Order: sequence, then C-alpha cells, then structure tokens
Amino acid sequence: MPEVLLRELYARALGVISDAHLELAPGFSVITGETGAGKTLLLGALELALGSESPSSRLALTPDTRAVALFERHGEEIVLARESSPNARLRSSINAAPTSAEGLRTLAQELIVIHGQHDSLALRQRSDILRLVDAWGGVDATELDDTRRRLREARQFRDEAGGDAGQRAREREFVEFQLRELASAELTTPAELPDTLRELERLSELRDGQSQLLDVVTELDGDHDEALLTKLARAVNRLPRESAYDDARALLAGALDQARDATRELASLSDPEIFDQQRIDDLDARVALLQALARKYGGSFDQVFAVRDQLHERRQTLLDHDERAQRLDGEIAELEVRVGELAASVRRAREEAAAGLSRAVGSNLERVALANASLRFVVEGGDGSDAQILFSPNPGQGEGPLAALASGGELSRVLLAISLETASPNVVAVFDEIDAGVGGQVAQQIGECLGELAQYQQVLAVTHLASVAACADHHFVVQKEFVDGATKTSVRRVDAEERVAEIARMLAGTINSESRALAARLLAREQGIRS
Repeated sequence: MPEVLLRELYARALGVISDAHLELAPGFSVITGETGAGKTLLLGALELALGSESPSSRLALTPDTRAVALFERHGEEIVLARESSPNARLRSSINAAPTSAEGLRTLAQELIVIHGQHDSLALRQRSDILRLVDAWGGVDATELDDTRRRLREARQFRDEAGGDAGQRAREREFVEFQLRELASAELTTPAELPDTLRELERLSELRDGQSQLLDVVTELDGDHDEALLTKLARAVNRLPRESAYDDARALLAGALDQARDATRELASLSDPEIFDQQRIDDLDARVALLQALARKYGGSFDQVFAVRDQLHERRQTLLDHDERAQRLDGEIAELEVRVGELAASVRRAREEAAAGLSRAVGSNLERVALANASLRFVVEGGDGSDAQILFSPNPGQGEGPLAALASGGELSRVLLAISLETASPNVVAVFDEIDAGVGGQVAQQIGECLGELAQYQQVLAVTHLASVAACADHHFVVQKEFVDGATKTSVRRVDAEERVAEIARMLAGTINSESRALAARLLAREQGIRS
C-alpha cells in the first residue's frame, strides 16, 4: 500500500485559474478536459508548490498567486507552498515555516516524481538508475561502502601521521634540519633580540661619540696649519706691538690659553679602548641572525620559541607514529585488496540485477506501446556504480542514452514500464499525457498499467484518451468558462453520470445518447476488469 499520498492540491490566481482545489485519494486519479482548458497549468501549480517553475506557470504568475500541495507520509501531514509577495518574488514555506525554493525541491524529491514529456525523466541522474538496479536485484553494497570508509579513515590517519613511509622520512628530515638550525643559533630567551639590539645601540652611540670627539680636537688644535687655535695664535702674534694694543693682546692670549686647556681636557676624554669594534661587529651579526630566524619562523622572535616547541612535538609525533604507521601501511594494503574483491563482487551482482531488470522492463514495453523498442540497464566501473539506460526505439536503430533517443511520449511510457517493476510506495507518481500518440487497444493497455501501478503507489495522470480515463479510480475534469468577459478555469471531481458524460465527450467529441451509451459500456468493462 502507498505510504506517501498527495491529499490536496490548491491553486489560486495562476493565469486563468482563479481558485482550484483538488482533494485526492489513494489509487489512480486522472485529470481530463478539453485542449486549452488548463490541465498543463494545473500541473504547473503543482510544480510551483514543489519549488520548480514550468514555463507555463512562470508566465501565469500574478501578484496573488498561491500554490499548495498537501502530502501525507506515515500519517503525518506535510504542506509545501509558494505564493507571490509584495516585492513580486515568490515566498516558499514548509508547514507554514519559511524556506527556500531549493528547500521545497529537496523535500519534494522524497515525496513525488512527475513524468512529463520533455523534462520529466526521473532517472536523469545515474545515481537514481543505480538505486533502481540495486533495489530490484537486492544488491547490498554495505560491506563495500564500510570497507571504503575504513580505507579512507586509515589513509587520512596515515596522512595526519606524516603520510606513507617515504613522506614521513622526508618530513622528519626537514623537521630535524629546522631543529638543528635553531639549536645552532643557541637561543636564550625571547628577550635576547631586544636586549642585543639595545646593547648594539649603546656601543654604536659610544663609538660614534668618540669619533666625533676626535674630530673636534683635531679641528681645534690638530697638527696642521688649519687648526683653529693655531690660526688664532698666528693672528695674535700679528697684532701691532704698540702699548695701545697690549690689553687686547693680553685678553686674546688668555682666551687662547683657556681654549688650549679645554682642548687638552677634551683630548683626555678620548679613549680608543673605551669601545670594542669586534664586540659591535659580533652584536650586529647576532641581531641579523635572530631577525632572520624571526622572519623564517612565525614573523616575530617570540614565535621562534613556539615554533621550536612545535617542531620538537612534531618530531616526537613522527617517531611515535612510525611503528603505528608501519602497521597502518599493512592495514591499508589489506583494505585496498579487500575493496577490490568486494567491488568486483558487487559489480557481478549489479550486472546480474541489470540484466534481470532489463528483461523484466523489456517485457512491459509492448504493454506501453513500445513493442519495437529495446531497453538495457548497463552498469560499468570497478563496482558497477556507473549505471545508465540504453534505448533503441526501433529494430536496427543504434542504441544510446534513453534521454537522448526517446521522444517525449516514449520517455513517459518507458518510465511507466520501469515503474511497473520498480514502483515504490514512498513516492507519488504523476504522468503528464503519457498516452500522447497512441490510441485504441494500446491506450487501454496503458490505462490498465497505470491502474496496476496504483496498487503500489498513488498515481495521478493527465490524459486525453477515454480508454485511459476509464481505468481510473477517481476522475477530475478541468473546464474553461467565460465569466463577465474573462476566461476562468475550474476543476471538479466527476462521478456517475457526470463521469459518463466526460468519457462520452472524450470518445466522440460530443455528448449524445450514443456516446453516453458507449462511455457507459467502456466504464462498466474497465470496472469489471479492475474488480
């Protein structure tokens, strides 16, 4: 019995649909109506509520548009809705809680599948095809998946431990090189660099001060004719000897003596031994080394010590992991062999399942008006997980991917043939004009197939054919009316005589006593077959 049901579909202000409400039941339901009445737009409302937008529904949006799909899963109601907002964007919600269109689509994929003529192929992804093959053949890849997970974890742990033996050896060698480089620097404390810089600055200032002092003494009273005091002495000696100049001569001579005394005192302060140029050179080299290490290891001198500790820890980790990693390398080798064995076994199981499913679906192709077509499920890859469906519409015509070679109607009918073998009670199936291009006995067969499918999952189909509609458990009619100069579409469920009238219209294009009688016989026959 179906475990997921579409209970209600509501559409408001979507193109010509002013207000439409469908209350659906388990089993096979059909939607019929004259061409252009709005059947496609009604499915557009459903797609809108599921988070998608068909071209017809996108063009039909109005400021008051609202689309709601109410599902029941295991007794719990799930309401998916989208509606226009004042800013002309669509708002999405799940059980009245705001969400995104992607959130709607993600949840809808668990609840319903729509098989349309062009963009409907539920098996467009190879992972979907693989799930069908595995489910049909009872293929259990759990052990393979678990072994692959263990292999990934073992490889990850090995990588964290330094990779394989070669990687670990290379990393350990590099760590040892860095530690030797730091050890050769004989670092003391994080304060060494600022302390060394201060000492270098002090000695450099002292050296620069001594140099300036010697320059001043030499300029004042050096052993050269341009010395200032020598020039002053010559100038004093050139003064006239008359008594009128004696006072000035005496003052200048005293000033000269005082200047020479001050110069001798400055000279006494000059001591080449007061600083050690070699010490300055050593400090300068030490600062350059410490700054280079800071740039190389962390960007600051404090970080050098943290990095050194981390390198010691990493070296110890590598040493500790060596023995464990050696065991891990062996375990990885065993897991790789086991994965290969399991993958081969799973592939064989999938090949058998694909062949069996191909035969089973192939036996249904004639029932869905594809008697001349052929179809194969193909699995490739080491574990057979690369799955696809190959299709040929006619004998002698080369086969290729189903979505590429099948027409719109063929796609829908192939999906019906597949669904007859793989139907899941966990999703609702919607078929849009699956009977396009067929009629007569074939249409009746398709209707019977849809009815058979509805024993396992709820089925909703849009159809133009009376033979298909007569097979349904529930019948809805989409009708277009002109009201006050405007076109409006309504949807109603029909039973008894109303249903006979609709089937009569579908059979003959008009409703009269003859078409009614024919419709009644068709309904009676189908109901008799179903009972």
